[in-house]
Amino acid sequence: MKINSLSREEALRALVSSENGLSEKEAARRLSESGFNEIREAHRTPLAIRFLKQFTHFLALLLWVGAGLAFLSDYLHPGEDMGTLGFAIIGVIVINAVFTYIQEYRAEKALEALKRLLPFSVRIVREGKERKVPSREVVPGDVMLLSEGDRIPADARLIEGAMLKVNNAPLTGESEASLRNALPAPGELLDSPNIVFAGTSVISGSGKALVFATGMGTEFGRIAHLTSAVEQDLSPLQKEIAKATRLVATIAALVGIFFFSLGFVIGRDFWGNFIFAVGITVALIPEGMLPTVTLSLAMASQRMAKRKALIKNLSSAETLGCVSVICTDKTGTLTQNRMTAEKIWRDGSILDAQGFMAPADDPLMQAALLCNNARFADNEYRGDPTETALLRLGRESLGDLSAERMFEIPFDSDRKRMTTVNRVGDAGIVFSKGAMESILPLCSRFLVNGVEYGMEETFRERALDAYGSLMDHGLRVLAFAYRKNPSDLLPPDPSSLEEDLVLAGLVGLEDPPRPEVPEAIGKCHEAGIKVIMITGDGSRTAVAIAREIGLVKGDPLVIEGPEFLEMDDRELREKLSVGEILFARMAPKHKMRVVSILQEEGEWVAVTGDGVNDAPALKKADIGISMGISGTDVAKEASDMILLDDNFATIVNAVEEGRAVYENIRKFITYIFASNIPEAVPYLAYILFRIPLPLTIMQILAVDLGTDMLPALALGTEKPTPAVMRQPPRSRNERLLNFSLLSRAYLFLGPIEAFACMSGFFYVMINGGWTWGMEAAPDHVLYLQATTACLTAIIIVQIGNVFACRSAKESVFRLGFFSNRFIFIGIGFELCLQLFIVYSPYGNRVFSTYPLSPAMWLVLLPFAFLLLFSEEARKYLVLRR
Repeated sequence: MKINSLSREEALRALVSSENGLSEKEAARRLSESGFNEIREAHRTPLAIRFLKQFTHFLALLLWVGAGLAFLSDYLHPGEDMGTLGFAIIGVIVINAVFTYIQEYRAEKALEALKRLLPFSVRIVREGKERKVPSREVVPGDVMLLSEGDRIPADARLIEGAMLKVNNAPLTGESEASLRNALPAPGELLDSPNIVFAGTSVISGSGKALVFATGMGTEFGRIAHLTSAVEQDLSPLQKEIAKATRLVATIAALVGIFFFSLGFVIGRDFWGNFIFAVGITVALIPEGMLPTVTLSLAMASQRMAKRKALIKNLSSAETLGCVSVICTDKTGTLTQNRMTAEKIWRDGSILDAQGFMAPADDPLMQAALLCNNARFADNEYRGDPTETALLRLGRESLGDLSAERMFEIPFDSDRKRMTTVNRVGDAGIVFSKGAMESILPLCSRFLVNGVEYGMEETFRERALDAYGSLMDHGLRVLAFAYRKNPSDLLPPDPSSLEEDLVLAGLVGLEDPPRPEVPEAIGKCHEAGIKVIMITGDGSRTAVAIAREIGLVKGDPLVIEGPEFLEMDDRELREKLSVGEILFARMAPKHKMRVVSILQEEGEWVAVTGDGVNDAPALKKADIGISMGISGTDVAKEASDMILLDDNFATIVNAVEEGRAVYENIRKFITYIFASNIPEAVPYLAYILFRIPLPLTIMQILAVDLGTDMLPALALGTEKPTPAVMRQPPRSRNERLLNFSLLSRAYLFLGPIEAFACMSGFFYVMINGGWTWGMEAAPDHVLYLQATTACLTAIIIVQIGNVFACRSAKESVFRLGFFSNRFIFIGIGFELCLQLFIVYSPYGNRVFSTYPLSPAMWLVLLPFAFLLLFSEEARKYLVLRR
């Protein structure tokens, strides 16, 4: 039998305890059995292992293979600068690993946040004496003493209570404090009024509670275990990078093996073939892709932060672009969380609340003013948004009313009402406010024009019609009732106060939608993203708000909490396939089930949350989004993104940036891959046509890890175009490296660059007196100038290529030639680095180059225009077709 359903005596017997608490000896024994009262980690990979993992993903492994081949070649055949290449590749792996590790380490602190929510000490009774012990030493069977301001360290059954109110918001998301009592109660623990939970706090009153669960056995512990047990899958980008890397590795290995074998067929010696195979493999491996992707994601994260979206791990920046469903809260996310009284229903009529004036003895305004725990201090209203709105309404209507509160029955989520007894002048008055379904059954009379009448069915129907009408306008509606001159202001049974009440009227409160939300919703619809509202409000209010912000157009399917609980997964899956669906009267703990079903249906899901109970759903979702203003630490640590302004429009902005990130990654991959062809073709010509090697391995490295880096990053900063949010989310089957990208890079842009670099090499060699079949010494000036010209041709043509790659379809002239200033910064860096390589003695020595005449640059420059205008012609033909 559950402990909440037992009497206090039965509960004490069940835990072998008493009101005098445990003995010290027994407490020590139980501590050794149950362990410390603390949140333990289900599993945490050691920091050293997590760091090492950054060196073992597939792209890193591919680079390790490249470095290993370079070292092997340098050991067996020194003098080719292969050792320098190996160290350079290792440097790329290390820098990227450190950078990525730091970013991801900062994101994994959910359990530490849970631990911080538990108090450091607690008052308990042991051997009949009050003691203060560290909270981690509390054991099942201990009797805790609770008072206002205490944070509760363990799950416990209340055995004594004096108007004890507990704030369960960190656990349940409910902002209203809950009244606790010591009476037996059937049902679930989480809904029982005689249970207090670890991590929650005492708002007022006092009591004694019998501990029955500690540490991981508490409700908090269950959530901690569930949160840490949720395994996050690889992000879409991580999966695509892995697939792309495998594809590139396969191409590079097959090409290397093919030409290694071909060399023997045409009579090359082993070492010549081996160096060639390593060279062409290195040429085809995009060493610069890994750091460029990482830095591009970091820059995207910074852009999102400027738009109030804080990304906690880099891959999430791109994952946002895949999102096909957003499950969002209403209050504070779609709305402003600024409650105002808009309408009043009294005397049978609906009136505007703004400017409403009432006589001093008006019970409706008195109830709004006095049945209220908000306060006005230092010229500002403080308290719960709903109560501050009612306090403002009452003060503006009646002014400050002098009254003494004699008694209070606090708001309770089960009762859905609050009642106070106030002395107004010489009279005692009971005031009640709450949900219509809670207040109306308690009323035996109603008030019209200052006269009380017996409750009639006709008036009851009019009241319900008015209630529905106000809800249909998107208002949160509260009913108010009163009773004058109670015979006893403090009766033995407080519930008797809430009898024979008089219905005074209704107040409709509005939490206005954020002005930017309708446009954001429209963007989602254009982008093929489904938005599902999950709210604790009633269904009619939810539908009205959804219509106001453009979330729904017709009659949506509305599922309320009780109906949701009765559905099996098959039914829920069918419901979720409906075009327009809303969830009302939902608890945060139900979100995870919705997320799981959507993911099983192949959707990429983003979900918002702010409470502890939201943490598992936030971690389960493809993108967990916590609230920066209203969110708990646990929710923030479990999420992938934090909304710094709690605004739904910020989510849509982040999705737009995420889509742009993916497109930008494809742009700079095209740019990087295109240069692989002019790096590989010289090796093909070297082995097939027995010419001097036109490009050395160190010169290839100068392109991949030097001149290409900043222009590629500049492509990663391209702003989202309007078209990016006018297309549906990309399919799970869409590849990062598809045929269109590879054919454009390898079969169109790359060959033009290869033609340019080989033209530059042969132009210098032939003008210097070289003839076909003539050998060229590695240190001969003519040969050094020719390889320098080959390298310079690649750099110059890559300048044209960076503009060509700004879009796969749109003309660069339509985008605006100067609309991305980072392109010109990247080009400036590229040219400065190349000038250093060509004209400085150190650059000449490291990269085996020799200064070129200015005329040579002019010879090579037209190739950049050839590539750019060829690409413009291709785009024109594609668009026409």
